[in-house]
Amino acid sequence: MTTPRLLKATTALAVAASLFAAPMAFAADTLPSPPMMMPTTLSLSATGQVSATPDMATIGFAVVTQGKTASDAMKANNARMNAVLAALKTAGIAAKDIRTSSLNLNPQYVYNNNQPPQLTGYEARDQITVRVNDLNQTGPVIDAVIKAGINQIDQINFGLKNDDAVLDQARQQAVATLQQRAQLYAAAAGLKVKRILNIEEGSPNVVRPPMPMMAARFKAADESTPVATGDLQESVTVSATFELQ
Repeated sequence: MTTPRLLKATTALAVAASLFAAPMAFAADTLPSPPMMMPTTLSLSATGQVSATPDMATIGFAVVTQGKTASDAMKANNARMNAVLAALKTAGIAAKDIRTSSLNLNPQYVYNNNQPPQLTGYEARDQITVRVNDLNQTGPVIDAVIKAGINQIDQINFGLKNDDAVLDQARQQAVATLQQRAQLYAAAAGLKVKRILNIEEGSPNVVRPPMPMMAARFKAADESTPVATGDLQESVTVSATFELQ
């Protein structure tokens, strides 16, 4: 049987133990955690570039006409453009591959010293863009529209009907270069590549061959206008961050 004196002594000892343990527990809870080690990373960029032979062309043409009145200029322009569209159809160009880029009608003035501008007439300009899906037809198409009434050639651009496959080759080349360089840097630092943390692609870039000189080809076209396409250079830049160990 426990005596009252022994019970009081036991209770006092338990209270004292709890008061001693509380600061220790509080101190343990407030100890700072050891700092986390940040991984060693390596950021690199590489560009993959692939050459490809064009298989289509887009040509920008314009019909430019003048008239004493705005109506005269537009009528002359419409008549000439209708002849051009008929020539394109005869050359095998589908209607979906012909697009009007712009149509402008502007007054024409003569400026003399100390005199107000004098209206001399109007100029109508109808610009179209034509897609040629058979590059062998590029020269004949140019000749046909010149005969029909085109009097300005703005530009010729060569491209690919579907450039996804070429761009994928450039992407694979860029990633392979990234991995090779990451291994090189890691080995030089006495480390190894653990994994890729992220990877990003920039906008694809296309370097086109120079536009052929066409300004001097307005002639009877006894022979087809020669057009040299050259090669396209398609490139993609890829950036990646690697974790090293």
